[in-house]
Amino acid sequence: MRYESIIKAGIFGTVVADALGVPVEFSEREERVADPVVDMREYGTHNQPRGTWSDDSSMILATLDSMVINGGSGFDDNAKDSKVLGGAIRFDDIMERFRGWLTRGEYTPYGRVFDRGITCSNAISSYRAGCDPLDCGRRGAHDNGNGSLMRIMPVSLYVGLNNTCRGVGRGAGLDATFPGAECYVRPDENFWNADILSDAVQLSHNISRLTHAHPRSQMACAIYTAICHELIFRDKRSVNDAVQSAIGRIMDFYDQADDSLPWFDPEFEKEIKTDAYGRLRDVDKFAALPVSEIRSSGYVVDTLEAAIYCLITTDSYKACTLKAVNLGSDTDTVGAVAGGLAGLAYGYDDIPKEWLEVIASREWIDELCVKFARVLEEL
Repeated sequence: MRYESIIKAGIFGTVVADALGVPVEFSEREERVADPVVDMREYGTHNQPRGTWSDDSSMILATLDSMVINGGSGFDDNAKDSKVLGGAIRFDDIMERFRGWLTRGEYTPYGRVFDRGITCSNAISSYRAGCDPLDCGRRGAHDNGNGSLMRIMPVSLYVGLNNTCRGVGRGAGLDATFPGAECYVRPDENFWNADILSDAVQLSHNISRLTHAHPRSQMACAIYTAICHELIFRDKRSVNDAVQSAIGRIMDFYDQADDSLPWFDPEFEKEIKTDAYGRLRDVDKFAALPVSEIRSSGYVVDTLEAAIYCLITTDSYKACTLKAVNLGSDTDTVGAVAGGLAGLAYGYDDIPKEWLEVIASREWIDELCVKFARVLEEL
């Protein structure tokens, strides 16, 4: 199957790193320097067995399952602002699955929730009270936790694979060089076609809005999606060059945005001028920063910066994820966000087998990835 290895790299790359960080979540960086994580641990902060993943992966798997169940193209035609990229995602169905996770322990390793974010929980409560899914996310400046960024990977994969391997220019004939992939894709430049990119950004924004509606959180999801695309189809470019290309292009897109775009409003205009992600514009300069200048908190800017920093200053999945977790603080989410990128950069086979073997519900996750690949194949 053409897409299976890519999907497994992104999903398992995220889930494994999440589990790597769970036992040491909230620990200080000084603790990690004194006692660095070097392998999959057990118990610790949440008293969970080795290989246990958190709410990050639960919400990812709930999203992935929704996309599988709804068949990729069997979407809700009535979902507000959802008809992009040749289809639409059922936001109500995703929120219903988030509700199942939070209230019934669905999509958890052992049928119970042991970790949850306040903003995500509040958004799900709003949905339960009858709020439109796209209006559930909080819009305040203090609502910029990493709860939408941590769960964006399935949508990033959908955007990259559904609309790069297919769509305009289908069958153009370039071989993908992603490890283990056998996918023929159209020229990479076409992803940055104004219409396709606008649709990709809008979809990333909308997925963020389910829980985190401030423009800063929405932009983080779009930046991450663009990086995922470039990593999958980076050809012979270095990881750093691929990341620089993605960030440069997506930042240019935001810099040139205006009210002709359906999502653009005064809040976005103000946020773009604020340039909260400005340190990422020059990847080489950012990579040269000392680790003391990299924060690993639950603030969405800190999480995205930390994940990218770990990716561009290491050369393997293992090195990237261990570096991310050993930054301390929000170890599971920083690890998960970094791990998804590293999985796409280095491939599924680069994830340590001894880590994969202990992942809770591994067979079910594997099956879900295969089903998602089949959905994309059939679009």
